[in-house]
Amino acid sequence: MADNRLIVALDFHKFDDVKALVEKLGDSVSFYKVGMELFYSEGAQTVAYLKEQGKHVFLDLKLHDIPNTAAEGLCSLMFQGADILNVHASGGYTMMKTAADRLHKLAEEQGVPCPKLIAVTILTSINEEDWAGLGMQCSIREQVVRLAKLAKSAGLDGVVASPKEASAIREACGDGFMIVTPGVRPAGASVDDQSRIATPAAALQNGSTHLVVGRPIRAAANPKEAAEKIIAEMESVK
Repeated sequence: MADNRLIVALDFHKFDDVKALVEKLGDSVSFYKVGMELFYSEGAQTVAYLKEQGKHVFLDLKLHDIPNTAAEGLCSLMFQGADILNVHASGGYTMMKTAADRLHKLAEEQGVPCPKLIAVTILTSINEEDWAGLGMQCSIREQVVRLAKLAKSAGLDGVVASPKEASAIREACGDGFMIVTPGVRPAGASVDDQSRIATPAAALQNGSTHLVVGRPIRAAANPKEAAEKIIAEMESVK
């Protein structure tokens, strides 16, 4: 039943909550996101536990620093076994290229698969008012596409972006480029703190390759049933 395109966000503080949800979801979910909230609280044991359960892991720590620091940070994280790591695209071309090159070199030296490296474009919580407050002269969509093209040119595997910009990224960056989209909400679900959202089917139709879903599954009365409904909607998109 599991679909690797669905990534469930483990936005918890406590490891026990992680285990409880993973056990409830069982074989229905094969991919999980470990973000700052969980990693800063419980550390590497969360990734180790998920890998022991045979799951894929997106370690969502959004590194953003000078090129050497970001690159070395990613190299340290690589040994924890995550399948996807990420940086902020706004760190620039040199930071992203240094990170990608260093990561691939280390993986080759160690004889291990290199994690996919993707770049966050513009956070899906940012709306037009927030954007204007940053003093930006272009639209959110234009900047997202610019950053996606920059990430691709730096050798990254894909980006994190809103489903609203997925089609423009796909057109600009072509097939084979990962587009991981938060801000996915089934019809009727609460928007919460997201601004640029879409349903699972719409996100995939727009060009997304992976969907990150948290609260609509985590807060459901029956998380497994909620996940399977989302997967069924995803499977309807060819």
